[in-house]
Amino acid sequence: MRIQLPIVSVNNDSHHGGRAALTCRFRCGDACFHEVPNTTTNPYVGDVIADALSRRTVMRAAAVVTAATAVGASATVAAPKANAAESAAATAATSTRHASRGARGLRFEPVAPNTADTVTVPDGYAQNVVIRWGEPILRGAPAFDPENQTAESQSKQFGYNNDFLALLPLPGERHRQVLVANHEYTDEVLMFRGYDAANPTKQQVEVAWAAHGLSAVVVEEDRRSGKLTPVPRHPLNRRVTATSEFKVTGPAAGSDLLKTSADPTGTKVLGTLNNCSGGVTPWGTTLHGEENFNQYFANATRATDKRYGIGAAATERKWERFDKRFDVAQEPNEPHRFGFVVELDPYDPTAKPRKRTALGRFKHEGATVRLTDDGRPVVYSGDDERFDYFYKFIGSKRMKKGSSRAVREHNLSLLDEGTLYVAKLTGDSPAIEIDGTGKLPADGEFDGSGEWIPLATATAKGAVSHVEGMTAEEVFVFTRLAGDKVGATKMDRPEDIEPNPHTGKVYVALTNNSNRGVGSNAKADEANPRNANKHGQILELTERWNRADSKKFAWTLFLVAGDPSDPATYFAGFPKDDVSPISCPDNVAFDSYGNLWISTDGNALGNHDGLFGVATRGDRRGELKQFLTMPNGAETCGPVIQDRRVLVAVQHPGEIDGATAEKPLSAWPDGAGKINRPAVVAVWRKDGCDIGV
Repeated sequence: MRIQLPIVSVNNDSHHGGRAALTCRFRCGDACFHEVPNTTTNPYVGDVIADALSRRTVMRAAAVVTAATAVGASATVAAPKANAAESAAATAATSTRHASRGARGLRFEPVAPNTADTVTVPDGYAQNVVIRWGEPILRGAPAFDPENQTAESQSKQFGYNNDFLALLPLPGERHRQVLVANHEYTDEVLMFRGYDAANPTKQQVEVAWAAHGLSAVVVEEDRRSGKLTPVPRHPLNRRVTATSEFKVTGPAAGSDLLKTSADPTGTKVLGTLNNCSGGVTPWGTTLHGEENFNQYFANATRATDKRYGIGAAATERKWERFDKRFDVAQEPNEPHRFGFVVELDPYDPTAKPRKRTALGRFKHEGATVRLTDDGRPVVYSGDDERFDYFYKFIGSKRMKKGSSRAVREHNLSLLDEGTLYVAKLTGDSPAIEIDGTGKLPADGEFDGSGEWIPLATATAKGAVSHVEGMTAEEVFVFTRLAGDKVGATKMDRPEDIEPNPHTGKVYVALTNNSNRGVGSNAKADEANPRNANKHGQILELTERWNRADSKKFAWTLFLVAGDPSDPATYFAGFPKDDVSPISCPDNVAFDSYGNLWISTDGNALGNHDGLFGVATRGDRRGELKQFLTMPNGAETCGPVIQDRRVLVAVQHPGEIDGATAEKPLSAWPDGAGKINRPAVVAVWRKDGCDIGV
């Protein structure tokens, strides 16, 4: 059942759809108000389509035009607008029908879009806050005290703005798991009373450094209620911050491009910044993508810095006043040491995290792994920027099975050798049929083919560039420029990318791009079919022969997001009067039935962000249902979908323009007048049964 509330007018010019300017300031450094970093003239999908059409025979072209004329406007999958006067009884009846007949794993009554200041879940489900910002997790950590927070205390407490989540098994400890979380960024306006953005104090800056990074904390399940609670002072509990030491590995390790006055070897880095999404490897480690790292560095002037969005002025947080490594004028190579994928071993709290340079340097939303038929890792990752690219790394070494130290060390080297590729897409419809409105072309689908273009290969003996005019080290450090040179396809903010463990199909979340088709910017193409794209889409990619190491693929747009009553939306062909509205897909995950779960960021329909489940196969393919919604100002992150539990990160609650630590604009999670605290929430069925069955 599609449940529609009145649409509220919102400002959709931001980098994150309808997100508040406060979020833009602190998460991405106002990326939406800066010049688009990708100013290259490499071909857009529409140009490639035109080239392809010119090579077709006249007869083929005539056939396409004839088909388009015959189908006409009926090619667009349309749905009747919602009847605002629908009775409450009819709504309840439809909801019950919808819950009982949904795809297995998605049989719940969908939550209505709303603006309630709470986490809203379906009828019959319960929830609890697992852990909040500032809760003690390491030995010696004090209780959270927002009025007297110090860097030392924060470094032993759960970090700020939890994003990616992973729940890993803990052998030998019944009903316990290891929770790993990213802490993407800090919002000092909401963290500190009396915060002066023009003159932050040294203590505030050091607390912010300690609030960034990663947390690992053991959690325990109450089998009677379904609750998860942290286990403080467990030996595996860990904090990694902006000042922790990291090891640089792979082809760029030791490069002159990574050497600084503090690290003349180019192999050691302090900290990780803006960790957004991530992934879990088959060998039991976690991957964490460094995304909007550019905003932490000041006084940049080089073209390579500009391509990464690093500004020439002071930063929002003014960290460069307290550590020269954030001043590009003093430490020109320091920004080159961020923008990588970090690998963490959550079972060894003494092991240094590693920055994997073979996966390239860009604004990694995350990194997810699929194995080839012979056991080599394939890593997918999106570059979260308007008009940027998505990538694949194919490893050259096979994963070993077992738990010995030798096996673990071998597997911890898998992401250092292999080839990095970037995606180039071709549509299969005439360019004239892609008019920027989201209307389906004559063949009834936005689809086409694609290829993975090699950028560079890393081996134990060295690295080789496949990009003319660039060395291998330059490719791995300036990966965006390599993508520019080979003509990669410019996309609408490619974010999380996840292979379906049941089918092997790969799903790419494209969050939005309000700049597409505006001014001199690239216009709509078949993979990005709407100009001024406020709502985003999800692309489904099928590797040739379903082999993870294939160099070619087919693609189709699985979802074109927005209000189902808008003709410019598409839900894999499923009737649009039977789906929930969705806007700005961000993170994705799968359940054990192969359903895709989507969290949103920046809902441009005027409602709060949420978590959605959608069937990817069978006669219910495309049926999308909303599972939960966020409180005021919050974004849905995570998520983790288990048979009996759903876990989400409630990021930046109360982050609304005008909000401060003294004047919160959300009462979540601790009640009115309390400081807002990002937190992790668990949801389960009250009757103890599996989710959605």
